[in-house]
Amino acid sequence: MTTKEFLGKDNFTVKNRSVSESCPSNIALIKYWGKYKDQIPANPSISFTLNHCKTNTEIEFFANESFSVKTFLAGNEEIKFAEKIEKYFRTIEPYLPWILKGKYIIKTENTFPHSSGIASSASGFGAIAKCLMKLDEEFTGKTSEEESLKKASFLARLGSGSACRSLYSGLVVWGKSDEVAGSSDLFAVKYSDAEIHPVFKDFNDWVLLIHEGVKSVSSTVGHGLMNSNPFAERRFQEARENFVPMKEILKSGNMEDFIKLVEHEALTLHAMMMMSEPAFILMKTGTLEVINKIWDFRRETNLPLFFTLDAGANVHLLFPNDGSEEQIKSFIQSELLQHTQNNGVVKDVMKW
Repeated sequence: MTTKEFLGKDNFTVKNRSVSESCPSNIALIKYWGKYKDQIPANPSISFTLNHCKTNTEIEFFANESFSVKTFLAGNEEIKFAEKIEKYFRTIEPYLPWILKGKYIIKTENTFPHSSGIASSASGFGAIAKCLMKLDEEFTGKTSEEESLKKASFLARLGSGSACRSLYSGLVVWGKSDEVAGSSDLFAVKYSDAEIHPVFKDFNDWVLLIHEGVKSVSSTVGHGLMNSNPFAERRFQEARENFVPMKEILKSGNMEDFIKLVEHEALTLHAMMMMSEPAFILMKTGTLEVINKIWDFRRETNLPLFFTLDAGANVHLLFPNDGSEEQIKSFIQSELLQHTQNNGVVKDVMKW
């Protein structure tokens, strides 16, 4: 499959329009870290899509005016973000030939705090891509929901790689894998619900806000440093290999092996950062304290509380709704919140 499938239609009629969409964020279980030209992932990834942490976006399009973009985040104009969106729109013109034929006012707002360890670029570009597909269908004609979502995922990827996974609910795969039928480097696909044990379809993700400031190294820079990382190729191969046990785990419901694999992937992500040149560390003291307390809690109780990490200091606490969640929640409140800034926690679920 090539990008030709997504090329836009030459015949279109632009009109003044206002559209709005919402898109959730996601958290990767097998991590994507390292990419090639045109936002092609160096390895496949699989993620849970969240239910409540979303970006709500409205796009006003003024037809036949000079191309320009204004963006507002929670009511405040964001000039740098507007410049980024202008560049993005120019990039995707081959797939939406009408996109430079007017002026845009984009108003966006997140339901979760900035710098919370929840990927706002994923939900943000996902929401924009969904809005653009609404406009495209008005200007060029309707398409099927399946094709519209696929193209939205393709477009979202060109803005932020992981954004392509946010277009679908549940477990989502991005990147070509022999273990997942239909998987692609160009867009994400929904992992088959029939191949997922029920225990993985009702999960909690509580994000502990260990550090709410700006990261010392951006994800874009971090991805770039994988180009010279001496362990990069082995890491990419390991991620591909990890799809084999993950597929079996998801089908069988083996929670112990799921925990081992998810935590290993999280720590490997940060190990790659420490082995970059220059090396960098995004975890904080509180991150390590929380991880050690989680491990102690699991040893003492045998309850399924575990973690994953994004490219930052904050900790995603994962645990199923299987009857043990009240004891786990009590432990989080009494023992883990003290390691956050201002008792900060974002509570979400992954349920479908």
